[in-house]
Amino acid sequence: MDGIVHFELPVDDLARARAFYSIFGWALQDWPMPDGSTYVGIHTTPIDEKTRLPLEVGAINGGMLLRNKEVQAPVFAINVSSIDEKVEQLLKVGGTVVKPKVDMMGMGFYAYVKDTEGNVIGLWEDAKK
Repeated sequence: MDGIVHFELPVDDLARARAFYSIFGWALQDWPMPDGSTYVGIHTTPIDEKTRLPLEVGAINGGMLLRNKEVQAPVFAINVSSIDEKVEQLLKVGGTVVKPKVDMMGMGFYAYVKDTEGNVIGLWEDAKK
């Protein structure tokens, strides 16, 4: 079973959104991206500093990014063993690729896909150890 492991919140103003979401006590951390943008990591639950995974079973963390053509509404990401294989499967049942698989700075790979109902979801593949 492929589980949900991450969420993303698209925003129009990062500073304004940081102020809003900080009221929940979440840790917000800027992560400069290779394309020059800033991705704000959101820790809603404590993590293991070595693995970066939540300490609480079933808990997830996420991030916020500037709203863009691919991400207009909140997105959840599903951990899969192979994005390439999952994309092949979802294309057969009517899904589409919104943004192809990209390397996330050696941590793993990420892609945006659209389901048959028009919802964008993320696919996450861990980097092979």
